[in-house]
Amino acid sequence: MLEEARARDAADPLAEYRDRFALPQGVIYLDGNSLGALPKATASRLSEVVTGEWGEGLIRSWNSAEWIGLPQRVGGKIAPLIGAAPHEVIAADSTSVNLFKLIAAALAMRPGRKVVLSEPGNFPTDLYMVEGLARQGLAECRLAPREALVGNLDESVALLLLTHVHYRTGALHDIAALTAAAHRAGALVLWDLSHTAGALPVDLAAAGADFAVGCGYKYLNGGPGAPAFAYVAERHHAALEQPLTGWMGHAQPFAFADAYVPGEGMTRLLCGTPPVLGLAALEVGVDLIAEIGVARLYAKSRELSDFFLRCLADRGPIVELVSPPDPAARGSQLSFRHPHAYAVSQALIARGVIGDFREPDVLRLGFAPAYLRFADMETAARHLAEVLDKGEWRRPKFAERAAVT
Repeated sequence: MLEEARARDAADPLAEYRDRFALPQGVIYLDGNSLGALPKATASRLSEVVTGEWGEGLIRSWNSAEWIGLPQRVGGKIAPLIGAAPHEVIAADSTSVNLFKLIAAALAMRPGRKVVLSEPGNFPTDLYMVEGLARQGLAECRLAPREALVGNLDESVALLLLTHVHYRTGALHDIAALTAAAHRAGALVLWDLSHTAGALPVDLAAAGADFAVGCGYKYLNGGPGAPAFAYVAERHHAALEQPLTGWMGHAQPFAFADAYVPGEGMTRLLCGTPPVLGLAALEVGVDLIAEIGVARLYAKSRELSDFFLRCLADRGPIVELVSPPDPAARGSQLSFRHPHAYAVSQALIARGVIGDFREPDVLRLGFAPAYLRFADMETAARHLAEVLDKGEWRRPKFAERAAVT
């Protein structure tokens, strides 16, 4: 398998991009679905912002360096990666905060309906935001298994809230089909694209999606805690009323009026002052992913994951695959079940193979094709087999749980 891997790496049209990332020696990084690797250009860009724009330009840089327009500019660059128009996307706040804004906005747009429909096991923050609104008497959370979602769409549902790529298993939802089903029931739809943006092709406009959110620190390589993004279809801009009416969402923020008047379009989705350093770093990552192209990244991701599974199969059935076996039905990750998955993940990290663990028993490996090689797949599969064959996960130092993200 190693010879095949080397041949495929030699023929890989994306191989040149690996050198555009800062990667530690001796590490195979399979956790880009939690935190993307650092683009080398990010450090110089941040130095320019800090020493030049901030250090020299000071407050003048809000205009001279166009800091004030960063949310719209970066959002506009994310837009084509998710099948949206530039004026329909804005980069701001965190995924959680943007979820709160858009869930509340959707509920206000469907008076008489309070149910937000989702599935058990959705990413926790998505459900927690609904719970927060429910405690205020504004929402009611209803959970249904994915096979029963359509059957639970009735006249009480204001919003269908789902994550496109399931964070634990990598299983995909059909955005177009579920959006159409929700619309037939008179409900709106909010898609969480945190494990989609920059990894999988998605066309929100073609699917008729209403709203979407996503983070900037996974496949967009914006850095830890990078700003998130929000999408609102243009047809909803006029009716959009978000609850966090901060000064940057005002129609004239520098008029300092006492009364709030919402800005035009996506501007009204802003809240506080834009995080300039975070947005500058995110812009570098977005530019790089756009240059490579999501379609090419997705194609290589599927090839990498299939090759990894072949390398594992070559060593016998050692772990249970919980991701869909069909690559067209999963995101850019593979998840495996093992009763001691946490200890296995720690043993792999000790060998320089960085994946992650999800409760209660899932080993999750992400495939960020911009900087991963086929040789990495062969080596990582070998390490996993050896960790299990030698029982390395049984060592006491791997048993104690640390915080994982």
